[in-house]
Amino acid sequence: MPALVPTDHTARVTFIGRVPSRAASLRSEPLGEVALTFAGIAGEDHGGLTRASCSRVKSQHPVGTAIRNVRQLSVVSAEEMALIAREIGLDALDPAWLGASLVLQGLPDFTHVPPSSRLQAPSGATLVIDMENQPCHWPGKEIEAEHPGHGGAFKRAAEGRRGVTAWVEREGPLRLGDTMRLHVPGQRAWAPG
Repeated sequence: MPALVPTDHTARVTFIGRVPSRAASLRSEPLGEVALTFAGIAGEDHGGLTRASCSRVKSQHPVGTAIRNVRQLSVVSAEEMALIAREIGLDALDPAWLGASLVLQGLPDFTHVPPSSRLQAPSGATLVIDMENQPCHWPGKEIEAEHPGHGGAFKRAAEGRRGVTAWVEREGPLRLGDTMRLHVPGQRAWAPG
């Protein structure tokens, strides 16, 4: 019996981006297509098979410890970005300001899809969703640079809407306009006790 269940839920890729140097800026540069590899997107600062642990996993590992990189990509929802924009008083958010790797359109409540779900492209390239991407203040700084007075509201507005982190399970090309199918784990919700 398969552990993952293909669903009828699909999403269209409306943005592909790459952050070339996190030290220089969080902003991602738009791309028309990428070759997803086991290390993520070539030239992406968040890429690689391993990464240094950060504050998000400091309860498990001392900051700076080499760990498996399950944060190769930052995937956000066009619909959730629109909600954030409205809440902070903007007409729209540029996904580059968020350091987005992908923007998907068409999956409701995207930030809360189950961890370990898969997103599969027509080429067979497959992403594994690790977990919800917690909001931080860095996108707010990018927004503030473009729209003074609006960036400070980002972190609160993005709670539960910041998208997910993901890693590449199967290599292959991904293009703007591709439709990705959602596959979810076939298990019940955790119910301790």
